[in-house]
Amino acid sequence: MFDSLLIANRGEIACRIIKTARKMGLRTVAVFSEADRDALHVRMADQAVAIGPAPAGESYLCTDKILEAARLTGAQAVHPGYGFLSEQPDLVEGCAAQGLVWVGPHLEAITSMGSKIAAKKIALEAGVPCIPGYAGEDQSDAALVAAAHEIGLPVMVKASAGGGGKGMRAVFEPIDLEAAIRAARTEAARSFGDDRLLIERLIRNPRHVEVQLLGDKHGNVIHLFERDCSVQRNHQKILEEAPAPNLTEATRQALCEAAVGLGRKIGYDSTGTVEFVMDAATSEFFFLEMNTRLQVEHTVTEEVTGLDLVEQQLLVASGRPLGLTQDQVMCTGHAMEARLTAEDASDGFRPETGTILKWQVPQSIRCDSGVDAGSAVGSSYDSMIAKLIAHGPDRDAARRKLIAGLERTEVAGLRTTRQFLRDALQTKRFQSGEITTDFLRQEWPKGWRQSNGDTLVYAALALHLAPKDSKSPWQSLSGFRLLEAAGRPAHAVYLDAKAPENRVSVQKVAGTRFVVGRTSDEERLEATWLAPETLRVERNGVQEIIGVLISNGMVHVWGKDFDAAHQVVQLGDYNAAQHQKTTAAPDRIAATMPGLVVNVLAEKGAAVGAGETLVVMESMKLLMELKALAAGTVESIRAVPGESVEAGTLLVQLQLNEEQRG
Repeated sequence: MFDSLLIANRGEIACRIIKTARKMGLRTVAVFSEADRDALHVRMADQAVAIGPAPAGESYLCTDKILEAARLTGAQAVHPGYGFLSEQPDLVEGCAAQGLVWVGPHLEAITSMGSKIAAKKIALEAGVPCIPGYAGEDQSDAALVAAAHEIGLPVMVKASAGGGGKGMRAVFEPIDLEAAIRAARTEAARSFGDDRLLIERLIRNPRHVEVQLLGDKHGNVIHLFERDCSVQRNHQKILEEAPAPNLTEATRQALCEAAVGLGRKIGYDSTGTVEFVMDAATSEFFFLEMNTRLQVEHTVTEEVTGLDLVEQQLLVASGRPLGLTQDQVMCTGHAMEARLTAEDASDGFRPETGTILKWQVPQSIRCDSGVDAGSAVGSSYDSMIAKLIAHGPDRDAARRKLIAGLERTEVAGLRTTRQFLRDALQTKRFQSGEITTDFLRQEWPKGWRQSNGDTLVYAALALHLAPKDSKSPWQSLSGFRLLEAAGRPAHAVYLDAKAPENRVSVQKVAGTRFVVGRTSDEERLEATWLAPETLRVERNGVQEIIGVLISNGMVHVWGKDFDAAHQVVQLGDYNAAQHQKTTAAPDRIAATMPGLVVNVLAEKGAAVGAGETLVVMESMKLLMELKALAAGTVESIRAVPGESVEAGTLLVQLQLNEEQRG
């Protein structure tokens, strides 16, 4: 057994691997980009090596830098985690050349399954059902269009390499086919360095079910049961569970046997996952792909089997045979995982960047995370900040436990999907287990919306009650005189500076009692600080505990049913301040979030129509098309391909047509 391990990854999975390695007595080495210098995984490891600037292409995706870090620290083995280099042959080859143990499957397994085209051929040879489609050598647009028409629309255009939903487009109408092929090819080339595509029949009512495999270097391959990962957005998984609900024992057995058959076909010798798409109406399933690595959702398998999959990986990589047979693997109870991301789910899941000011997860649930209070969340990497996992004796018990865990999780500083995940778990469709990959669109066809209710009331109360000698950041804001020298007055009117029509009056009655008035009504509340960040509010005899944190001009409030941040201002100070709110204008194409300018399609002086794509940006690994809101002429171009920009940066200025200006 080796005694030192380098983790060629970051964030949550790096922390997860370090925990198991530490339990096994291994010395750990982390690598980090400049953006991650103070990250949690860097602080957890025994040693850490800087490998370059923030862009992954200049740091975490550089095989030579990973290998050099191993040489510098004397690491004996390399674990790639998932994503980044986990399925890249050059790192496997580099480890072999340098005499390092590779914690993953053998090279041929990675290369054969790394191409969806090659993997599909091998799966067919192994007797695994595959979706009818085209995976030919002719990769011209014409050949792909012809294949799609022969298969019959709707079809799925997908990248041959990689995963995570990148390079995938569902096509329902012939007019959209060529554009989908071009977009998928571009995204595949950018994400995986391989622009090959395949076309498959689109399963209209699909479930996403996968089987966890575990193999060793002695010819043993077993399964660790199946998972359901059907709750997705843009092919990115959101909620996962094990075992899959509403499967007959015959279907479960057939799935697992198919996965093990494929594993044995390629001599699989590590942890890996065989993914299937299943017709929810008929339970007919088809091979999708094989991920030759640990997966994000491995945690739910660990919870129902009692196995540490990272430990199993490390033992197998050291040459040890599996310590258990198929008959010894038991599935006990049910487990669910929710991926908590730094996104505003009520605004189309817009990625959030900033600093996590408060981070507390209840001990009742498992938390695999790469952040803590003070961690910075940028736009260079994936938006997932934690995985929250619950295990129970049955599916409903696990679901209820995860809901309660989400409600008690405290996070402030930026918006997260905490409330959205809770609401998804509470829907009747999820409760019944009758879920498909169209779950989100069916449940919230117009998008999910969060109702913050009385959060401005809580924020105003918190600011009004803050100790008069506190070092409030409001005191340092030019133009905003929020605190009087003698403390807060007995009565004041507060408003949200970003929505000034929302106003709350707070008047002290006696002791901890206050009259709180809104636009149309008022009520009596009692409010008391229980701790520096905990406010107790009582109304009509019912108490509620509110989390509060005042930082950098914002009052962050959170509770079981809400998360919000308000820029709370006293009315007089607001009227005196020069407050300017940036709004979108049809003649301005601006960055909607921090990111990288990938391509500029506009030309100065060119006429453009409403809906025409002018700039392509990349943020958190996703490509976004910024379109003209109205017809006009390109007056100036400020965007430069390859340039990183902040949210709100002007990229293209238009001169609107006469009728548009009117």
